[in-house]
Amino acid sequence: MTKNSASAGALTPSTPARRISSYLYQHGKARLRLLLAAPLFWLSLVYIAALLMLLVTAFWSVDEFTGNTKVDWKLDNIISLFTDPLYIKVTLRTIGVALAVTIVDVLLALPIAFFMSKIAGPKLRNILAISVLLPLWASYLVKAYAWRSVLSNTGVLEWLLKPLGLETPGYSLFGASLTLGYMWLPYVILPIYGGLEKVPSNLLEASSDLGAGTFTTVRRVIFPLVLPSIIAGSIFAFSLSLGDYITINIVGGANQMLGNLIYTNVGTANNLPMAAALALIPIAIMFVYLGAVKRTGALDSL
Repeated sequence: MTKNSASAGALTPSTPARRISSYLYQHGKARLRLLLAAPLFWLSLVYIAALLMLLVTAFWSVDEFTGNTKVDWKLDNIISLFTDPLYIKVTLRTIGVALAVTIVDVLLALPIAFFMSKIAGPKLRNILAISVLLPLWASYLVKAYAWRSVLSNTGVLEWLLKPLGLETPGYSLFGASLTLGYMWLPYVILPIYGGLEKVPSNLLEASSDLGAGTFTTVRRVIFPLVLPSIIAGSIFAFSLSLGDYITINIVGGANQMLGNLIYTNVGTANNLPMAAALALIPIAIMFVYLGAVKRTGALDSL
């Protein structure tokens, strides 16, 4: 009876579905590619189509009499980005704020992540990890308006600085940078913390045994190993600051960044082609930044 069953199984016809199932069972990479094919195709189609449409719209114009978008092909909007003093000034201001927020967040994230990964015990490490993640559970607008309260003339910061003879920065570009730094700090801490977790502790002990000081160990042992994680965190902080427009509206006073100009051209001025042209600036900046990082090879180990 066992022989008959085995022979019956051997004589079972091989259907297309059975052959495909057998092939996927034996080839794990093909199974993974097939699983990811549909969502990646949809994501690529939507993302690339949106970028192409954005690029095309930047070459259109707006009728001065009707206010409607005209489908014609001109370089006026692109030329304005390089010739209009307002756009140049706002672009440089946006890049400056994004760089300042990124640098400050990295400098704050490094000691915090190092303490969490190499010094704190398991219980304290968990508490610190939860503390870093807690702000991410709150609404973006709630955090921005909380900082508006902190930065006001009657806020906590004014109360703390007044005995020292200082004043709150108020609703200014510096206040907006503080708020953005607070917003994106967890996104910088977490990648660096993950990178430091992978650094073996015996490397630090070996460096100390060989006579290297703290600064030398950080510069020649820790920093090269954690550089990809630092870059990953900097990409979050830089790109998110580059495209932000809500925070600057809430705590930035009369200052503008690229996001504000894009929002104004879409909503108030009803100038979609100019908004599309302005949106190409942060895209181009991020392409340049990612290209420069890629050439260093720092992302190869991510």
